[in-house]
Amino acid sequence: MTNGDVETIDKGGQWVNRVIGEPERSESYSSREEAIEEGQALADQLGTTHTVRSSVPTGDITDPQE
Repeated sequence: MTNGDVETIDKGGQWVNRVIGEPERSESYSSREEAIEEGQALADQLGTTHTVRSSVPTGDITDPQE
């Protein structure tokens, strides 16, 4: 990934979009779908790529709605 790319990641049940090299532009979301949609829109706006990183299953229940 290069500076400006957008990455959507799961942080303990909360989904986060981060812009590589610009941590101040990070945003968090309660749902995966919303984070992916917003992450792609941001990448389109910036003219960069969007990557979704799957979380590693831990066995813990962190989001009872899913």
